[in-house]
Amino acid sequence: MLGSGPGARATHGAALVSPGLGLGANATPGSVPGARATHGPASGSPGLGLGHAWATHRTASGIKRVLISGGGGGGGGVWNEMKGKSFVSRRLSQRSVMLPALVLLGFFLLRTALLFIESAALCSSSIECMTWRFFGGRDAVLREELTRALLEATTNSNDDGGGEIVEGSNSEPISFKDLVKDMTTNRKDIKAFALKTKAMITKMENIVKTAKWHEFIYWHLASHGIPKSLHCLTLKLAEEYTVNAAARARLPLPQYIYCLTDPSLHHVVLLTDNVLAASVVISSTIKNSICPQKLVFHVVTNKKTYASMHAWFAINTIDSAVIEVKGLHQYDWSHEVNVSVREMLEIHHQIQNHKYKNLKKEDFEYEEDHDHKLDVLSPSCVSLLNHLRIYLPELFPDLDRVLFLDDDIVVQRDLSSLWDLDLNQKVVGAVVDSWCGPDCCPGRKYKDYFNFTNPVISSNLNQDHCGWLYGMNVFDLQIWRKTNITAIYHQWLKHNLDSGFALWHPGALPPALIAFEGHVHRLDPSWHIAGLGYRYPNIDKHKVEDAAVVHFSGPAKPWLEIGFPEVRGLWNRHVNLSNEYIWKCGIMG
Repeated sequence: MLGSGPGARATHGAALVSPGLGLGANATPGSVPGARATHGPASGSPGLGLGHAWATHRTASGIKRVLISGGGGGGGGVWNEMKGKSFVSRRLSQRSVMLPALVLLGFFLLRTALLFIESAALCSSSIECMTWRFFGGRDAVLREELTRALLEATTNSNDDGGGEIVEGSNSEPISFKDLVKDMTTNRKDIKAFALKTKAMITKMENIVKTAKWHEFIYWHLASHGIPKSLHCLTLKLAEEYTVNAAARARLPLPQYIYCLTDPSLHHVVLLTDNVLAASVVISSTIKNSICPQKLVFHVVTNKKTYASMHAWFAINTIDSAVIEVKGLHQYDWSHEVNVSVREMLEIHHQIQNHKYKNLKKEDFEYEEDHDHKLDVLSPSCVSLLNHLRIYLPELFPDLDRVLFLDDDIVVQRDLSSLWDLDLNQKVVGAVVDSWCGPDCCPGRKYKDYFNFTNPVISSNLNQDHCGWLYGMNVFDLQIWRKTNITAIYHQWLKHNLDSGFALWHPGALPPALIAFEGHVHRLDPSWHIAGLGYRYPNIDKHKVEDAAVVHFSGPAKPWLEIGFPEVRGLWNRHVNLSNEYIWKCGIMG
């Protein structure tokens, strides 16, 4: 027994004694006389009623270290020693595992809290979001939820005519920053997010469409103005006409008067009040003609522009062709023709005023298909010179065939063969078919000119027919005089007046399409390409270069600042920039 040896003491350990020896588990070395505990561990087995301890025994030969065991033989001492070492290892292992476990548990709790906070604004249930985060499928579930919410928002807006107003919001967010702020502050769910987003995008789309529509109207209005340089040119030429006798010289010269009615020559007609535009048409036609000496140009203008137009061609003489400049005030028409012209112009004015008032009241989204509605803003709608083309037989009673050219065209090829072209007893030769194929038109379809909701129009016309191009046309005046085309034109003007201007959109072409129905000879599409003055001319570059005539139909005339640089070069190359009046007025090619 540990306490039986006098002077014995335990060293390097605290003895852990079995209760079977009559000592408590918490016994101290002081309870045994002459013994003290050392700093080394000892173990006992309560199940066996045994205990053991390392102790030192003082003898005559010195101090010896012995193992004191509580029975069971000396063989159990080694085994108990090994068990003691295993117990210590387990305690150290438990301590090394517990610390990382506690750290991981803290991280897990912190991450859980963050996920709850993060998912609060997006999920109807935080636990649901946590499931997405930890077990995968988050993106798919969110996508499904968001898609369902967007579809519901779209369905609701279609049913009630507008988006649902989300509670707690006085107005739709106007920016992405506002949307994020609103969603994080008010902690809305995915459905509220979808509704808010749809409302914001819809509002922005409406703002953009309205801005585009206004910008397009202003762009059309810009085509009304006369550039300062062109105004300067007109004034300087008018002044020259008053002070310079050469500017008042007779056009053409007396020796060429006979050419004005010679049917063997090639007669070209221009109705214009634009001096610079007329000069480009004539110079480009002469430059590309193989027989310029056969060309005779008949320039008809109004009284206001007559002096300037006359002065330009009198000073800038062209020896290779004959040019006549004539003002409307110089025509001696019959009273009947004068009355008809006045009535025609008055009806076109009324059509323009009526359509313009409706345009200001109309609220429709911007679309390229609505471009024709803005034709009402064009000055040509009420231009007398533009509408007088229906009176070509009266303007030129001594001519049999003429080539009519608008002042916004450029000639790129010789046109001589048009005077020898067989029109098959038709009145007008015009481009009807398009280079782009059978399903598209060189200009517009009838449905873009006429109101087919009106039974008068729908019963007489086909909305899918292509309107023939006005601007480069061959007219057989002999056959025209044998028809009642001009009378039919006036009849339809009166029909439109009686119907409250509901038959067609403003312009010179709609009533002409009806009047010339059945009298049009189709020309090859390469003769005339139009539409270079519109916003989005979808025309092949090579087709433009190969065309005999390119037409800047539309608001963006090449002499205006709003003209497109991509095609203005076709027109600018024929402007004589070395001319004294051109550079004095600052006209730039």
